Amino acid sequence: MSSSTNSPGRPGAVAGDPRPIGVFDSGYGGLTVARALQKRLPEESILYVGDSARCPYGPRDQAEVDGFVQQICAWLTGRDVKMIVIACNTATAAGLVHAQQAFPVPIVGVVEPGARAAAHTTLNRRVGVIATKGTVDSNAYADAIRHIDAGITVFSTATPRFVEIAEMGLKLSSGPIEDYMADTTKVYIRPEFEDIARQYLEPLRRCDIDTLVLGCTHYPLLKALIGGVVGRKVTLVSSADETARDVDHILGRRGAYAPAGSVPTHAFFTTGADVEEFRRFGGRVLARPMHVVEHVELPA
Repeated sequence: MSSSTNSPGRPGAVAGDPRPIGVFDSGYGGLTVARALQKRLPEESILYVGDSARCPYGPRDQAEVDGFVQQICAWLTGRDVKMIVIACNTATAAGLVHAQQAFPVPIVGVVEPGARAAAHTTLNRRVGVIATKGTVDSNAYADAIRHIDAGITVFSTATPRFVEIAEMGLKLSSGPIEDYMADTTKVYIRPEFEDIARQYLEPLRRCDIDTLVLGCTHYPLLKALIGGVVGRKVTLVSSADETARDVDHILGRRGAYAPAGSVPTHAFFTTGADVEEFRRFGGRVLARPMHVVEHVELPA
């Protein structure tokens, strides 16, 4: 689709639905998607849930994760969101279809937008995918990429320690958000992190891939680390921007943009016990302070 679709702040924008967009993830990673939404749709309100109490989703059984997806979608629709973004690759693979069938609002995941971008980016039709074990085992990316171009060869590798590294980097930087953003590269370019990255990525590099899908929403935080190992000839694809583009198109087609001139509200909820930790680390991922953060107990 063309990126010329009208959205808030653009001439001719359709106005009409001030309700927030619901976004959720197993923790902090989905905030990279929320950040992309804020950049592309600055007048839209966002209601974000980070299920930190049950993070990570990657090693869990798919049926269990599906249950989490339905539970959080029920909570979000109860808060009257106008659409939902499942900003977690594992949760998308496990529960997107079920959620789309169960709830009355549009629901999008992050796998299909990332797969589409990879299929359109590759020149030699050799694509790598790095993700959690749950996402890799589901074959969600491989199936989605091959659905677009059956001639593409997909090489998938589970890289669970990248989630650990991403969150460790957030904790290693204890200064203001501005300092963290300025030193993001330095935070993650450490010998111990580079050794882990090489173990994961060298086999993919030897497969002669020219495109690598960052199949976990934590991984865009590690772009400098990952790019340094795979080299400049490999294009890194993050689903965050592609997902924000899809949300823009859906709101435009439905005439559901926030009214022109709206002042957005961004509210964040965590199932974890430490709200201040979520505020501190989440603000680093979001690249701006998180002012409204609350604990939430999800219903059984």
